[in-house]
Amino acid sequence: MKMWSSRFKKELDNVANDFNSSIDVDYKMYKEDIKGSIAHATMLKNVGVITEDDFNKINEGLNSILSDIDSEKLEFNLNAEDIHMFIEEELTNRVGDPGKKLHTARSRNDQVAMDVKMYLKNKINILIEDLNKLIETLISVSEENLDTIMPGYTHMQVAQPVTFAHHVMAYVQMLSRDISRLIDCYNRMNENPLGSGALATTTYPIDRFETTKLLNFKKPTRNSMDSVSDRDFVAELNFDISMVMLHLSRFSEEITIWASQEFKFIELDDSYSTGSSIMPQKKNPDMAELIRGKSSRVFGNLMATLNLIKGLPLSYNKDLQEDKENIFDSIDTLEICLLVFNGMVKTLKVNSDNMREKAKKGFINATDLADYLVKKGLPFRDAYSVTGQLVSYCIDLSKALDDLSIEEFKKFSDKFEDDVYNFIDLDYILSQRKVYGGPSPEAVKIQIEDTKKYINSLNNTHKSN
Repeated sequence: MKMWSSRFKKELDNVANDFNSSIDVDYKMYKEDIKGSIAHATMLKNVGVITEDDFNKINEGLNSILSDIDSEKLEFNLNAEDIHMFIEEELTNRVGDPGKKLHTARSRNDQVAMDVKMYLKNKINILIEDLNKLIETLISVSEENLDTIMPGYTHMQVAQPVTFAHHVMAYVQMLSRDISRLIDCYNRMNENPLGSGALATTTYPIDRFETTKLLNFKKPTRNSMDSVSDRDFVAELNFDISMVMLHLSRFSEEITIWASQEFKFIELDDSYSTGSSIMPQKKNPDMAELIRGKSSRVFGNLMATLNLIKGLPLSYNKDLQEDKENIFDSIDTLEICLLVFNGMVKTLKVNSDNMREKAKKGFINATDLADYLVKKGLPFRDAYSVTGQLVSYCIDLSKALDDLSIEEFKKFSDKFEDDVYNFIDLDYILSQRKVYGGPSPEAVKIQIEDTKKYINSLNNTHKSN
């Protein structure tokens, strides 16, 4: 019999009961539900709504349930409507009438909003920790490859020389923004909805500030109707997770390209590669491809959440039961992707010789040749035109700019001198790109140190909140 069934004359249809039930999803929040119930009971005792004796029995019962679930002595009853009803029914079975008093001055509406926020706050902390570990790995890879020259691309065409360290650090910047977004999301959801009731609070003299302190929220929510119907924080976290997955997907795309026979910039470790069922020679970047593919399901979860919320009137609607499956799936997906991606990057081999060889091709030093002429006094547009003519000349003769003699250079401009060869040397080109944020080893070292300080600042600020 359902706890709410006294108003009804008929039992809920079995199919409708299964359709209505959510315990197969929300069972994950059992720790948060029990912790929230202990805080609620503590507050009820302190304001005189329940007795000390009732509280002691409730507290002892809830802790025994928690212990039994943790030890797998108590299994979830999948016939229960949800995790809240399961725990309350189990509590009443264990302690009797005091268990029936736990729900005083509380609705499942504010209870579930509290559970979801507590669960997601904990998960955000885990995701931030996993992101920090991945960033540490990427920074380590960057520090080992400060002098590893590779071609930089625009439109997937060879553009200008950079270093592998600079390229990898671009993703570190993306992931550091992801941490910042997750912290912002955490701070916005760090408000306690407990005490809002179904939508209009209660006539009992409850103390929402006490439960806020007991449950480590920053403050109570300001409006009871918004408190139980708000799922902005679920949508926001889905977006933040989608951004992390987007960044991992972009990086996975590059790893897939770099690991190809056409590029051979990197070699993935055997422990993060798979083979073919028919082609013995194959070594496939399946981990990178799967991460790239799993990003789409996370994006779908975001859109599903936005569509779920967009048409709901105030305040609580049963539709909101559907918010958890999407966000739980997004969290679980990102957690495993971060773990796999970290291991994949940590174990890959960088083929620096192949990167340098590729960088020598495709007239990657053409911009620097134009800059050379500008420094010799030629207006940039004239220098650009001369360089373009030289590139065309080299293409016709299947030569690189470095292969031309000084006499050939002078056919196009009398500004050329013997020092042009030093100026278009790849190592020289990189060493001169010292602008803050640039790819020179010197600039990347500064970038790494500044990034470390920034991320430490983010983490320290988050821990202090």
